[in-house]
This record gives sequence, structure tokens and C-alpha cells, in this order.
Amino acid sequence: MTTSRPRTRRQTRLTGTPIVAGLGIGPVTFADEPVLAAPRLKIAATDIAGELQQFEAAVIQSRRQLERLHARLAALPETARTELAPLIDAHIHMLGRSRLMRAIRSAIEERLIAAATAVADVAEDQAQAVLAARRTADDGAAQRQAEEIRELGRRLLRNLIRLPFRSFADLPHGSILVVERLRPSDAALINPAQFAGIATEDGSPDDHTAVMLRAIGVPAVTGIAGLIAATREGATAILDGEAGTLILNPTEASLTEAARLRAGFARAQRSLVRLRRLACETSDHVPIELQANLELPFELPMIAQSGASGIGLMRTEFLFMNHETLPDEDLQFTTYREAVQAMDGDPVTIRLLDWGGDKQSDASGAAELMPDVHEPNPALGLRGVRLLLHHPALLELQLAAILRAAAYGHVRIMIPMVSSLGELTEVRAALHRVWRRLQAAQTRLPAELPALGVMIETPAAALIARTLAAEAAFFAIGTNDLTMYTLAVDRSVATANRLYDPLDPAVLRLIAMTVHAARAFAIPVSLCGELASRAETIPLLIGLGLRQFSMHGGAILRIKRVVRTTDLTEAQTLAAAALAAPTAADVHALLT
Repeated sequence: MTTSRPRTRRQTRLTGTPIVAGLGIGPVTFADEPVLAAPRLKIAATDIAGELQQFEAAVIQSRRQLERLHARLAALPETARTELAPLIDAHIHMLGRSRLMRAIRSAIEERLIAAATAVADVAEDQAQAVLAARRTADDGAAQRQAEEIRELGRRLLRNLIRLPFRSFADLPHGSILVVERLRPSDAALINPAQFAGIATEDGSPDDHTAVMLRAIGVPAVTGIAGLIAATREGATAILDGEAGTLILNPTEASLTEAARLRAGFARAQRSLVRLRRLACETSDHVPIELQANLELPFELPMIAQSGASGIGLMRTEFLFMNHETLPDEDLQFTTYREAVQAMDGDPVTIRLLDWGGDKQSDASGAAELMPDVHEPNPALGLRGVRLLLHHPALLELQLAAILRAAAYGHVRIMIPMVSSLGELTEVRAALHRVWRRLQAAQTRLPAELPALGVMIETPAAALIARTLAAEAAFFAIGTNDLTMYTLAVDRSVATANRLYDPLDPAVLRLIAMTVHAARAFAIPVSLCGELASRAETIPLLIGLGLRQFSMHGGAILRIKRVVRTTDLTEAQTLAAAALAAPTAADVHALLT
């Protein structure tokens, strides 16, 4: 950071874009970013193999870093997580067979330049090409796409030249972090308990860093013009994330007023906690069940305190991530049992492994679970239940671990990515085989087989919901994939992102069909996708007939507050209007 610091200590009020509400008071601290410079190196033809090898190592390292970042998202609020996960997934995808990767390898081989030089040149060339091709666009999509390419290029370059990422760990606790620019990968490394506030000179309310800041929940203001020039290390500052202001060298009067506002904000937050003791029902006393999603075991204490009435979706993919071998039955059993015991009798719905397609791991590769042939459309390929049925030993091992854990509490088993009745039938047959085998071995088991349900996340499953409902014990609607498959939109692709909308009438009608089918056969149906944690959609979803929702534990009380102000009759009227709406925009208009 080369800008000189000011000497004045006069109170100065700076204005930017409010990102995260809340008030922070503390000393200013800076986190300078190490300068990233790509070497300009030509190589001999005999060096090509070595440079390619270095590049491949950097790709592997980058992928692992991104997978660790992805795992960290589990601790974030559901709404932020569902926004950030596609961004990280997109970067992981770009590390695969993307145009960027092919062009870098070609540059090393054909232009005889070092891997670091190739990464820097190709990433910038492709970013510029994106901007040039979309110069007339006014929605910022091209800017975001170009920045994603540059961001991935910077990650690869850092790993190639072994330049460490910016560190925040040693900065003073309780301080106001002031930086010229914060990247999403930087924000993901920030401990939310470390800073009283975050202020940046660059940034916009719609960029990925803003999304990440909302995720970690620290009061934040971005886009503050002149921030670096006006700020001095150690100066006292007041950051107001709701008003979008940063007051430097505040007067005593300003500090007193800020302390008053901060106390008021804390009281409002505490009012949410008091909701935990109140019934979860609409204003006309219709009971609504709120459960939590579990992605990583460390979430268990938070879920236990969230007021959730169980785990509506326990993802099991974490057992297979960042491992070189597949988890054995005992390891899976121990993990599932821990979750079951932690919920102390409340139901735990364990989803069978939803792997495959673009979700890869070292373990699945080592076990040769994935097909040798390239899948041009991974999301439509061998994933979810298709992968499990293709590898019955993997399915039965997981079923055995779940059945053993079910002896310790209320467990339900959920099948991912179902698109036909046959898949449900085959999994049920496998479940009975494993049950009989464990009985014969006198393994401790529950008194009865756990309920076997289906995740409704493909249009096919929704369209045959009545057929599935006749055989399944319960439904869980996954709106993230259901939206993607229904609208044929990959939300990780920036150019198509705005088309991805779970409030599209086409998606809502599939949800309604699923609810009606479940009711016809008297089986429970829940919703565990992104919509469940969006407060503005809850009256609509209740109006569609849903009475169970599963979400990130941090959203439970916020959604409960909405539930308690919802009137069923009004919700049903709203749902009827939404189902009749011609476009997603019309549905959004109904919710405002």
C-alpha cells in the first residue's frame, strides 16, 4: 500500500455502500496485500514437460484450496452459502477441462513460455475477451465473469510462485479492518469474531466479495472513496454497516451515539433468541416444523441450540471430500451416530451420497467410481442415486452404517437425484438386503427399518410424484437442483445466472404438484432448498401447502419470526396468485 497516511485527527465522515448491518467501534488496522508479479520467462523446448508438471501441481493445489473454502461455507447462513457455493464450484469447474486450462497448456507448449507467464497472460487475455465481447452489456455480468477468470489466474499464479495469500490471523481483535480491496477468497479466510467491522475502498453491493461479507456477518461498508488516503493505522473509527458510513477520529458525542445505536442493534438481535421458546405456528395456529441442514459435524452444537426440531437434511458428502480413500463402514457409522445422539430423539434425515457429475473427490477417483469416459454434461450424468446403483457395494456399505446408527435414535434415509420409480425400488431392495445381513450377524439395529424417502429435485420426480408417493415414506423438495433442471440454467455460469430463479412459476407448479401428491398419499413433504431460508418466500410456501422446512441452523429463528406473522388464508391467496402468474417477475412483485 503506497498511499501516504494523513496526520489530521479531526473527525471525518466517509460514505460508502452499506453491505452488512451493525455497528463496529475500534482502532483501524490494515492488511496489506503481497504484490503479485508474474515473471516474464521464455523456456526451451526441453523445459516444456517440467513447466507442464509445475502447472498441473498448481492446479491440484488450487483445487484443494477451493474445496477447503467450500467446506468452510457450511458454517455460514444458508442464503449466503447458496450464493457462494456456485462461485467456488465454478472455479473448481474451470480447473477442469475449461478453455482457460487448455489455453494455458497450449501457451506453454506452443509459445514456449514459463507456466507462470502463461497463466498470467492467458487469464488476462480471456478476461479482456469477455469484456470486449460484452461491451454493451449493462448488468455487470461481463465484469464479474472477467474478474472470476482473473481471480482464478491469480490463485494459480500464487501457487506457482509460492507467494502466500494475505493473512488476517495476526491482526488485532476488535479492530476495524481497512483495505483497498478485498477478494472473495480473502473474505473466506476472515474469522468473523476477529473484527468489529470491515471497510474497503473498492467494491460494489453486487460483487462476490459483498456476498462473502454478508455471509460472515461482520458489519461492513464497501466502495468508500478516498478511504485509504483518509485513514491512519490505529485511529479510532465507527463503522455503521446500515448507514454505510465510516467515522474516523470520532468525537465523544459521536462515540456516545454509536454506543447507543450498537446497544439497540444488540437488543433487536436478542429478540430473535427469545423466539426459541415460542411455538412455531402461523398467526392462526397452523403448526410449522423447522429443521436444520447439516453439512459438517462441527455444526451440530449450533444446530442443537438453534431451536430446530431435527435435522431435515444431513449431507454425507463431507465424509468423501479431501480424502484419498473411501470412508469405511465404521467411520461412517460413528459419524452418523454422533449426529443422531446429538439430536436426542429428534429426527435425523440422512441423505445417501450425492456424488458424481461435477462433484469429484480424491477418494472417488482413487476408488475408480467415476466413468473413464468424459461426460459432456456432468450434471446429467452419473451422479446421485445413479452412481450408487452403479456401485452397489458403495451403496450397501453406506446403508449398513446408517442402519447401525439408527439404533441410537430417529433416523430417516433419503435418496438423492431420483428420476424414476425403479431407482427407489432398487434402493429399497438393497436396504432390505443389508437389513437381513446385519440381522443375521446379530448387529444392534432399530426395532423397525428407517423410513425411506425421496428427494424431489428433478422435474421427472415432480411429474411422477403420485407414483413415487405410493412407494416412498416421505418427500423432501430440493429447490436448488429442481430450479436448475427445470429452467435448464446453470447458475454457476455468470451469463445465465439471472435466468436462475426458484420463484419461476414453472418451479412453483412442480412444488405444488409434489405437495398435492404427498397429501394424497398422506406422507410428509418438506422443502430443504434455498427457498426455505428466504424469509420473503415463507408465506408463499406455506400457502402452497408446505408445513416442514429445513435450512441452515442460523436461519431458524429468523424464519420462525416470519412464520408467526403469517396468516394461512392470506398465504393461500398469495400462492394461488403466484401459481397463476405468467413470469417470475410477477411472482416477485407479489412478494414485495
